[in-house]
Amino acid sequence: MSFDLTAKRYIKETGMEARVSAIVEPVANSLGYALVRVRITQENGMTLQIMAEDENGRFTIVDCETLSKDVSPVLDVEDPIEREYHLEVSSPGIDRPLVRQRDFAAHIGHEAKIELSDMLNGRKRFRGFIKAVDADTVTITLPDAPAGTDPDHHLPLVSIGEAKLVMTDALMEKARLDQEQHPLDDDETETVEIDNDDDISEETH
Repeated sequence: MSFDLTAKRYIKETGMEARVSAIVEPVANSLGYALVRVRITQENGMTLQIMAEDENGRFTIVDCETLSKDVSPVLDVEDPIEREYHLEVSSPGIDRPLVRQRDFAAHIGHEAKIELSDMLNGRKRFRGFIKAVDADTVTITLPDAPAGTDPDHHLPLVSIGEAKLVMTDALMEKARLDQEQHPLDDDETETVEIDNDDDISEETH
């Protein structure tokens, strides 16, 4: 599957998060990165979290610093957040959010938690194994489905509010194999944080 930087994301974002995403995504794309998620939390007063990835689903410390330095002045000019905030740029991580069709396709057989924006057959939250994905839906198999009921649920991609992988031994093994194919240097990390004084600190994942 080709790596489309601008492939549609299926994720529910608040009004402010959506505004920030619209500002950040073109900057990320211009650097060859795909935006994964923008989230605004109340940590450290207020924290703007930007998650992005390269074509291999990775994001090194160099990538984080590059995106941070390019996106910071744009955010300063556009000023979508009307108060001081802490900027954090990071990789998707092992138990990553699933925001695009290709994310589900790449993790068929792995366990995920999916929350829909609207009710489907009386429920919004699903936890099970990704069985299949097509242009419009992702099929998830629920291991705890009552006897006599169909364990497979076909969830419309457009209805997904949030989806995330569950950390399992199988997922850890997948990450290990990925590390072998696309190794990171031991001293590289995958998160940078920028405070209001523009100092950069590092966190290791």
